[in-house]
Amino acid sequence: MIEAANQIEASAVQPVEQPKRTILIVDDEELVRNALRRALRKEGYALHFADGPEAGLEMLRRIPVDLVMSDHMMPGMSGIEFLGVVHDRHPDILRLLLTGHADLDTAIKAINHGEIYRFLSKPWDDVELKVTLHLAFERLELERQNRQLLAQLRRQEIFMGALEREHPGILQVARDASGAITLSEEELESLAAKVS
Repeated sequence: MIEAANQIEASAVQPVEQPKRTILIVDDEELVRNALRRALRKEGYALHFADGPEAGLEMLRRIPVDLVMSDHMMPGMSGIEFLGVVHDRHPDILRLLLTGHADLDTAIKAINHGEIYRFLSKPWDDVELKVTLHLAFERLELERQNRQLLAQLRRQEIFMGALEREHPGILQVARDASGAITLSEEELESLAAKVS
């Protein structure tokens, strides 16, 4: 049991190497893809490009992606529909919609249908784009850390349950009104005997 506890503790403090943040950009216009490539090339992202929804879905089957940025008006499937499929198949991928047809109805549909993180209008402002991506990745990292912490908590609960089954009462602690741990005379004598 002690070894298992040490493993849990060790896994909690080991630094996690940050992988390169990966973005898939889906737009049927080559000029837009090239402009986004130029705007983001020095930002340290691994950039992948697809010329339409079908190509984007195929890339998602082959490569791990953190964030998908999609145009809205594309032949065959709208960006909202595409990002809805991405949400259904890859719920952990963050999704952004980029469109030249910014209106409130489109924004509401995008958010409701595809659970899209953010809606950006064309032409975009490079600074706004970079800030949006930075904030998106901060959110994604927080969501990942939250999932890791929940998994660690579950492992600790399982360990504590096993410990309690093996040593009934070991997790029961008496406290006084201020929250300080209190020990009975018997417990103090038992501890003193073990120390000496």
